[in-house]
Amino acid sequence: MPNDLRLGVNIDHVATVRNARGGAVPDPVRAAVMAQEAGADGITAHLREDRRHIGDADIEALMEALDVPLNFEMAATEEMKEIALRHKPHAVCIVPEKREERTTEGGLEVAREENKLAHYIAPLRDAGCRVSIFIAADKRQIEAANRIGAEVIELHTGAYCDAHAEGHFSARDDELKKLQDMSAFAHSLGLEVHAGHGLTYDCVTPVAAMPEVKELNIGHFLIGESIFRGLPGAMAEMRRLMDAARA
Repeated sequence: MPNDLRLGVNIDHVATVRNARGGAVPDPVRAAVMAQEAGADGITAHLREDRRHIGDADIEALMEALDVPLNFEMAATEEMKEIALRHKPHAVCIVPEKREERTTEGGLEVAREENKLAHYIAPLRDAGCRVSIFIAADKRQIEAANRIGAEVIELHTGAYCDAHAEGHFSARDDELKKLQDMSAFAHSLGLEVHAGHGLTYDCVTPVAAMPEVKELNIGHFLIGESIFRGLPGAMAEMRRLMDAARA
């Protein structure tokens, strides 16, 4: 069935453009509502500690405006936990975060912080949020995510996408094999599998074809492509490729 693969649209970089000049435009909440109307199955927003794009008021407005689920990406800090518990979004995705990085550079180190993260996510689960952990396609990290009580993992596809874009096809194929093997392994443990980071029209098909993957979260590329196609048009082409891969 083509529609068993969901598309989550990340609207962070609408806020990036807004914040480059200041003021209120373009409005990421308007983009989220437009994406919802165009068929997005969910909206993702990452409230970073430095508020470089999405701000606190955006999260509040998204919670009020959306009918589809909000996937709230956040670092594992006490401040972010308090914000998540106040808003109680459908899902929280715990991601690594470094202030100096341009974008999320890798997966969360779960195995080394297993006890701390288990205690961290417990109140989020108790509040009714689905807890997702953004991790590399690594067996050790997946096992740790399962042990701490995460319901979902999101596999970091950045290394695969970068290798494809740079023409390093042997490395790309190696990364794709890891994603395929680890999505199957995570599924065997009872985890729901999502994937995202760096996906484009050129490289999405093999990831979308993985039968265990239930959701792709795509942001930067879709927001960039919307300059040329409009957001509904950019999403429609991504959805077409996803459905074709699944069929």
